[in-house]
Amino acid sequence: MAAVASKVPKATLLRLGIIGGAGLYVAFKSLYNVEGGHRAIVFNRIHGIKDRVFPEGTHFKIPWFERPIIYDVRAHPHLVESTSGSRDLQMVKIGLRVLTRPEAEKLPLIYRTLGLNYNERVLPSIIHETLKSVVARYNASQLLTQREKVSGEIRDVLTKRAANFNIALDDVSITTLTFGKEFTSAIEAKQVAAQEAERAKYLVEKAEQDKKGAIVRAQGEAKSAQLIGEAIANNPAFITLRRIEASREIAQTISHSANRLFLNVNDLLLNLEGMNAQKCKQ
Repeated sequence: MAAVASKVPKATLLRLGIIGGAGLYVAFKSLYNVEGGHRAIVFNRIHGIKDRVFPEGTHFKIPWFERPIIYDVRAHPHLVESTSGSRDLQMVKIGLRVLTRPEAEKLPLIYRTLGLNYNERVLPSIIHETLKSVVARYNASQLLTQREKVSGEIRDVLTKRAANFNIALDDVSITTLTFGKEFTSAIEAKQVAAQEAERAKYLVEKAEQDKKGAIVRAQGEAKSAQLIGEAIANNPAFITLRRIEASREIAQTISHSANRLFLNVNDLLLNLEGMNAQKCKQ
């Protein structure tokens, strides 16, 4: 075999080597891969962008004449902040988060009209315009109380605008909602005023209840005095009975006390022996 190789001219070996290397180069340059979550379109030097969209996998191309352009068709988040004026002329700063992806079947058209960086060319302008138009329909207070409705309206308008550029929106949500210092101060003052009003209302209700309580107590005391007067008029011994009850309470209090005092029994209503119950009865 070495003898056969020695009989082959060196020029022929060189030619075979060049052809084999060229073949390997062409084979290597004729294949390209499309990763998961991506799509490819092909630019042809003669016909331009082809209308076919290539899915995931390995595909063939003509070296030098054709060049693949890879697009990521997965959803990507974009955060955009915009300052807009509400219907009552309050400045509102809104942060919006959108999930966007290109429509895979429209990739050739997207490349022709917008290129690879389609998001940077389209999204900021349409998001700012949509936010300004929607926020201008609501008062500042409505933006707080009807946040879900505002978010839904922004989503609907933005989805229609993005569809004109062959961009799909999977989700739109309001992340931040900040108002100017004047409106924030007004809200705080309103909350303080509401708390003061509730406190004043409580004081008024308390005064009414105290007034009713005083009236009831006065009526009770008057009724008690009337009954006591009638009892004394009908039976003078009623005073003697009350005096005995008072003496009993005083005696019990002194008996349980640790102190020892010597006081006049007349002052303590304890001298009951000298009472003439018969005379009181008469």
